[in-house]
Amino acid sequence: MGLEEKAGDLGIVTTTLEGVVNWGRTKAMWPMLFGLACCAIEMMAGQASNYDMSRFGLELMRASPRQADLMIVAGRVSRKMAPVLRRLYDQMPEPKWVVAMGDCASCGGVYNNYAIVQGVDEIVPVDVYVAGCPPRPEALIDGILQLHEKIKRDKITDHADGKPIRIEQAERGALKPLG
Repeated sequence: MGLEEKAGDLGIVTTTLEGVVNWGRTKAMWPMLFGLACCAIEMMAGQASNYDMSRFGLELMRASPRQADLMIVAGRVSRKMAPVLRRLYDQMPEPKWVVAMGDCASCGGVYNNYAIVQGVDEIVPVDVYVAGCPPRPEALIDGILQLHEKIKRDKITDHADGKPIRIEQAERGALKPLG
């Protein structure tokens, strides 16, 4: 006899702490606007009323990296822009995710020359690649949904060093790593 049969229609939900935390992370993502080229137009269209990415927890595009947990790199990244991109990524709080939107952000696209970074993954770790030149808003939304699935499988860890954290207060109010 399982828990569902014992509980009946009491409306009891059983889950894990990781499940609840990751569900919350997918429903309240704060993307940082990092539009560099024509892909940015499609990214902005995805925020408009026709596609409404707010349905998927992406309410507002943030201009400050300290208020964002998702960086959408939309377009080509020049060698001069690469250090700025890395600095902004480093300023984002943990946990943080990166979406490479478009062929230029993914692999350099048609710009195979010395001035363009051949894939933003040379600078920051990328979680989801969205293909297209430029990709349509539907493709970006699909990439966001793929990111949601990835987040739901995450373990609750201290993303900075990858160690599991204990959910209890330490001496100074910080979370204490296990082991």
